[in-house]
Parts: sequence; C-alpha cells; structure tokens
Amino acid sequence: MVVEAVIENIDIKGSIFGMLASTVKPECILATNTSSISITKISAYAKGMEERVEQPILPHSQSQGTEDHHGTPSYQVIGTHFMNPVPVMKLVEVIRGLSTSDATHAETMDFVSRLGKTAATSVDRPGFIANRLLMPYINEAIICLQDGVSSKEDIDTIMKLGTNVPLGPLALADLIGLDTCLFIMQVLHRELGDKYRPAPLLQMHVDAGHLGK
Repeated sequence: MVVEAVIENIDIKGSIFGMLASTVKPECILATNTSSISITKISAYAKGMEERVEQPILPHSQSQGTEDHHGTPSYQVIGTHFMNPVPVMKLVEVIRGLSTSDATHAETMDFVSRLGKTAATSVDRPGFIANRLLMPYINEAIICLQDGVSSKEDIDTIMKLGTNVPLGPLALADLIGLDTCLFIMQVLHRELGDKYRPAPLLQMHVDAGHLGK
C-alpha cells in the first residue's frame, strides 16, 4: 500500500497518482490522505491500474470476487483520512470511491488496525463525515467572531468547557490551518449549496496570509 499525503490540490494529487499507477506493482493499493477531495475523481488519474491487475487484492482473512457490491470492477484506490495530529489521534476515516472494491476496503481496514488506529468508513460524498460536520462548526464560530457575538477567547472557552472538547473551534482552526479550512468549506459550498458558504472573515484572513500555526 502507498499512502499519498500531499496538499489538498486535485492536480497535484492526480499527478502523483498517475505516476504511481505506472510505477507500483499491479496489486498495490493506492490510498489518499485527502480530507475533502472526491476519491472517485482522484482514482480517475490512476485509470491504467485496472487493466494491469490480473487478480483481485485479497484481505488477509478472506477471499473476494472481482466485483464490489456495486457490481463495478475491483479498483485499488481508497481514501485514508488520518486525523491531525496523526501521532495523537486514533481515528482514520476510510473512504470508498465509486469503484473501490470490497477487497481493497477490507485490506485497508486491516492496515489501519495494524497501525494501532481505529477505522470508520464513509462513502465518497463532499467532506466525507468528519469535515462535513466539523468545518461548518468552525465556520459558524468564525461568523460569531465576525458578527461581534463574543471574543475569540470566550467562543473557544464556551465550546471547550461547555461541550467537553480539548480545543475550541477557533483554536482548532488555527491548528488545522485557515487555508485548509477555507478550501474544505469551498468544496462543501460548491457541492452542497449556500448553507456551506465560507465566512467572509475566514476568506479575509487567508487573503492576508494569516493561515494559523
């Protein structure tokens, strides 16, 4: 298995997947650490892999046929969204693209387990699960700051102590990177509609180069 973890840019990720598809062994699983980009779109850059595979990838514990539950051919591209910071966070969000095979999914779940982490599966929808829930929360906190509802310190204190989370939304955005938060919100806005529109203050900070830690 190869896990790609470059910046959230479909062209850069696609270029890497195109190179990998012509370099790795035919049975190799290609995983992407994307936090928002469609796995199905990324897999299109590795389209040469399918013709190179003579046998399906098999998990350690069971055999699989050559078709997944959608009835599409086996394909070895999958999402593995490691939560940040990776050494601390136990969760890996595993995302199935349109043509990701059952065997590829099973092997990936086993791989995550062998890393000592916990895997949870999402289908290929904008933001998957984690960021479809998390980013609007962060965005709304920025809107509260923008509208003068409270100070950044009090917004974080209220959410940290009131909901028993280790970081408030603004501190978390600072850790993730405001540019990354903006990119994910733009993906959600483009794919899911106006309720995911990025906060103007978020856009302003990114434009000013204030990207966080």
